[in-house]
Amino acid sequence: MKEPARILVVGGGYVGMYTALRLQRKLKRSEAQVIVVDPEPYMTYQPFLPEAAAGSISPRHVVVPLRRILPRCQVVIGEVTTIDHAKRTAAVRTLATAEEGAGAIEIHYDELVLAPGSVSRTLPIPGLAEFGIGFKTVEEAIGLRNHVLEQLDIASSTRDPEVRDAALTFVFVGGGYAGVEALGELEDMARYAARYYHNLSPDDLKWVLVEATDRILPEVGEEMGQYAVRELRGRNIDVRLETRLDSCENRVVVLNDGTRLPARTLVWTAGVKPHPLLAATDLPTNGRGRLPCTPALRLKDVDHAWAAGDAAAVPDVTSDEPDALCAPNAQHAVRQARVLADNIVATLRDQPLADYAHKYVGSVASLGLHKGVAHVYGRKLKGYPAWFMHRAYHLSRVPTLNRKARVLAEWTLSGLFKREIVSLGSLEHPRAEFELAAGTGRHPEAS
Repeated sequence: MKEPARILVVGGGYVGMYTALRLQRKLKRSEAQVIVVDPEPYMTYQPFLPEAAAGSISPRHVVVPLRRILPRCQVVIGEVTTIDHAKRTAAVRTLATAEEGAGAIEIHYDELVLAPGSVSRTLPIPGLAEFGIGFKTVEEAIGLRNHVLEQLDIASSTRDPEVRDAALTFVFVGGGYAGVEALGELEDMARYAARYYHNLSPDDLKWVLVEATDRILPEVGEEMGQYAVRELRGRNIDVRLETRLDSCENRVVVLNDGTRLPARTLVWTAGVKPHPLLAATDLPTNGRGRLPCTPALRLKDVDHAWAAGDAAAVPDVTSDEPDALCAPNAQHAVRQARVLADNIVATLRDQPLADYAHKYVGSVASLGLHKGVAHVYGRKLKGYPAWFMHRAYHLSRVPTLNRKARVLAEWTLSGLFKREIVSLGSLEHPRAEFELAAGTGRHPEAS
């Protein structure tokens, strides 16, 4: 009997999870064994990160457990460090290898799916590595929520006007989806929370959005982008277009227009870059570090290797522009995963491959509770209708009926009751109380 093919899926995000999900549905156990490797045991639905940061959704409902949704796949929690495609092997470092003091384990495969996603694109700006906060993971979203609420506590309890001003100044760098939606949701939350502080007013808070180009949210079109700027400025948010961050050393934000802003919060959402893993393989990359693919999502001039999503340069066959590529976003990633999985199945069964073709239908973006912009199928919406469309679209896209029901229930409850404004910053250092007790002899129950 023919041995089952070993399919290695590197990455458990949109592309990795959806590809593995479709493969386990379409392939028999006798045909293939699917192995999924990712550093985290869950897939993060990133469009919900701003709402998780604002407290509208519980963090556990923003993630999808890989082992539960992929019961017929072998899920390995670890990090792929190198790939030798010539030998069909990948080196994987797991928690166990670290504990054992051993080297990385080798996983052999017949077909490779590369979907490691992207990482934040940082620049060598003084102070950024020390004081910047990212916004790509659920941990960063919850950490940012706790941080913002802690700044209100600091401002409320200090008598030093400089400390107070710095605590109440929040700077976001990057006018794409992540930056604008995070800013909109957190400003809404902080404005609501300020009413519970006897010596703080919502007008005391200073929010600044810094964008290097002349527009924000380019995906929703120029008209809706201009509306978003007017909406944010109408909420006393300082939107700085064609402006760059020069420095943020010692918690002082310096912009290229000469502005100096003492600020204890700097959120960096100025773009992403391909995952560093791609440089640790023997596979070809283009000038931007992405994997060049055919329309069938197979790597160009490479057999038995596939890619999609942020890591892949996929031709956009629906575009009239020559050499146009699909945008690295969730709308394409989810659809590419279906075609990729189907093409792997077709390869194993000696059937013809299909090309990926999807015409971009538009975008939706939230600007906070009951506020948003949308440009979908040529129609432009703003305000409450756009916000409602934003929620409806992402509710339909979040994986599993379980997650859909939980998210909908939380939205319903948050509409009936008041916001939660508790900071749980101690979660980031859960042993602090025990270490204090062990070092001083003070019992936790005595606190």
